[in-house]
Amino acid sequence: MAQDQLRFEDIRRAQERISPFLHETPLEKSLYLSNDSQNVYLKLECQQPIRAFKIRGALNRILLLSEEERKEGVAAVSSGNHGIAVAYVTKLLGMKPATVIVPENTPQSKIEKIRYYGAEVLLMGSCFDEADALGMQYIREKGFRFIDGWDEDAAIYAGQGTVGLEILKQNPQIDTILAPVGGGGLCTGIAVAAKNINPKVRVIPLYSEACRAWPDSVRERKLYHEYPSEDSICEAMVGGIGKLAFEMRDWIDDALEVREEMIRRAMLHAVMQEKIVAEAAGAVPIAAMLQYGKHIPGKNIALVITGGNADNRILAEEFGKYHRS
Repeated sequence: MAQDQLRFEDIRRAQERISPFLHETPLEKSLYLSNDSQNVYLKLECQQPIRAFKIRGALNRILLLSEEERKEGVAAVSSGNHGIAVAYVTKLLGMKPATVIVPENTPQSKIEKIRYYGAEVLLMGSCFDEADALGMQYIREKGFRFIDGWDEDAAIYAGQGTVGLEILKQNPQIDTILAPVGGGGLCTGIAVAAKNINPKVRVIPLYSEACRAWPDSVRERKLYHEYPSEDSICEAMVGGIGKLAFEMRDWIDDALEVREEMIRRAMLHAVMQEKIVAEAAGAVPIAAMLQYGKHIPGKNIALVITGGNADNRILAEEFGKYHRS
């Protein structure tokens, strides 16, 4: 049943639907991460208009709403980037401003962007799982049209999966794709897209040591819709995983754990060597290459740099360490 909910054809149609509004993000070779046996490429979703891949899913879902549904007003629960995406899309399409619920630990830079695009921001709960529970109750009470950014909306997953279509179009030799896993929509969508083009492509989800929701769900074959996580600089990668991602977990290859300290190093590497800005979750694939190197399988590896809405405080801390060293 789950496979019928997200089909390759849905991703292809999503690409047709959203392409008039978005540009194809670059897939650039990294001189610093490549070596004598591996070519490493950066898929720069940090160069989307909102500096995050989440615009793909939000745009696909909202474009599928009827005129009457759009008039009802939309709302989202988000750790940041999905909220930015929903706010941006509603403004782009001339809809009334969205309502976005975020946890209290959301970086101020992301809250400012949500507000910049006209949405109302409500802070609820100390973490994403709390914000999700409180936010859903609020959305039901107000009667908003809910834009589900991570759980079980196949239209969102299809939009995210267009990243995989682009990667294989830009370089058909790609044999491994690394992407951070939070709710699981991105990795699931990429896997369905890429493996329908080339079944031998590996799609490896990367999780922070602060949150084992994905590997524990896969190993125990139990959906951890909520998950007690440790403190992490990757606010988008803590909490539970999505129902649809769990049901489609067999599409995705074995996961790798990435250390928090390595993620910090990767954010600095992104700016200093690659000349890009990557937020913490966006830097996770770079961190995986720094941590595992040639132990990552594959000859032509694509790293999905999912976002560039970096927390200014974290960047300042890492630059401070760099200048003191």
